[in-house]
Amino acid sequence: KQMITREEELPGRISAFRQAEIRPQVEGIITKRLFEEGAFVEQGRALYQIDDTPYKAAVASARAELVSAEANLKAATSKETRFKELIKTSAVSGQAYDDAIAELERSKAAIAVANANIDVARVNLDFTRVYAPISGRIGRSSVTEGALVTANQSDSLTTITQLDPIFVDINQPGTSSMQLRSEMSGRADIPVEIILDSSTGQTHPHMGALKFSDVVVDETTGSIGLRALVPKPDQLLLPGLFVRTKINLGQAEVLLVPQRATIRNPDGSLTVWVVDGNNQVNPRPISVSSGYEDQWIVSSGIEDGETIIIQGYQKVRPGATVSSSPWTPAS
Repeated sequence: KQMITREEELPGRISAFRQAEIRPQVEGIITKRLFEEGAFVEQGRALYQIDDTPYKAAVASARAELVSAEANLKAATSKETRFKELIKTSAVSGQAYDDAIAELERSKAAIAVANANIDVARVNLDFTRVYAPISGRIGRSSVTEGALVTANQSDSLTTITQLDPIFVDINQPGTSSMQLRSEMSGRADIPVEIILDSSTGQTHPHMGALKFSDVVVDETTGSIGLRALVPKPDQLLLPGLFVRTKINLGQAEVLLVPQRATIRNPDGSLTVWVVDGNNQVNPRPISVSSGYEDQWIVSSGIEDGETIIIQGYQKVRPGATVSSSPWTPAS
């Protein structure tokens, strides 16, 4: 048995922490593009200007309707006041007085509608300037000045991507997920190392932390999704990039067997040759949970302190008596 640092290496893909597709909320002609493509933009910065002439006219029209409604309210109020006095002497009919009251209420409602129309017109006027909903790196603009845009269009004007921090989406095979989940249970902020180039061993300078594990197995791939959060002030990682990840599961005491001492059977199981106290050898099946460097982590089949054959098992048969010597790993 040995104390080792358990690590799990899995494939992953970079995804954006936040990404916003910019779309117009009103119809009109683009008159200005107010940003430089590829630049960093702050949340709330203006990105596009849509021709606001018809929307300014709509605001003016809504205000004029309000003035008209207020004038009608004054007339309806005066009429209701006169009829209220006249009804006392029966100078007007009850129906005429009821009509005056109804006209007054309609005038009040018309003012409420006019105020609402002003609010809508102002909102649409504000929408003629398109703002950045998040801070991040802005992409290529899909439109230029003079282009007609609509509120319901499917194509975005541009995209803003937040690149610091960034997510790494990791795929864990469903068959081995139970073992990994048990080792992660009860631990917070499990370290994750990002391997940029497996051939050279180049890694990202900043360690990430495992933040999320999916609760269902993907039916198409048979894998479970994990997600790590990586700080990335140098913006080296870009969304869509494929990487390898190394999840640090902490220290554990395990039983290790050199992989070269095992024999792979046709059914995929592993066998080792065990030397007993009488120097007799016999094959014994073992179960392993995973690999560690050039050794297997054994879960069952042999115990700590038993002797196994690492070299020369091709020359033995079950029950044979052998003369053994300690094995020295090659440098």
